[in-house]
Amino acid sequence: MPTVLRIGAFRFYFYSHEPNEPPHVHVDHGEATIKVWLEPVEVARSRGFRAHEINDILGMVGQHRTLLLEAWHEYFG
Repeated sequence: MPTVLRIGAFRFYFYSHEPNEPPHVHVDHGEATIKVWLEPVEVARSRGFRAHEINDILGMVGQHRTLLLEAWHEYFG
C-alpha cells in the first residue's frame, strides 16, 4: 500500500492489487476510510466519515488531483 500523500492525520494511498480499476485514492483517518475516484473526483465508498469531513476530503483530493493522478500512472503504468 504505497502512501502517496499525508495531510495532517489523513493518509492518501493506493492498494497495489487494484490496477484494473479507474484511477482512485484511498484516504484514512483513524478508523474512518474513503475511496475517491480521481476522474472525476467523487466518492466511490465511505465508512466512518461525516458529510462535512467527506466534503473536506474531496476538496483535498481535488487540490492534489494532479499529483495523485501522476502517482497512480507512475505506479500502475
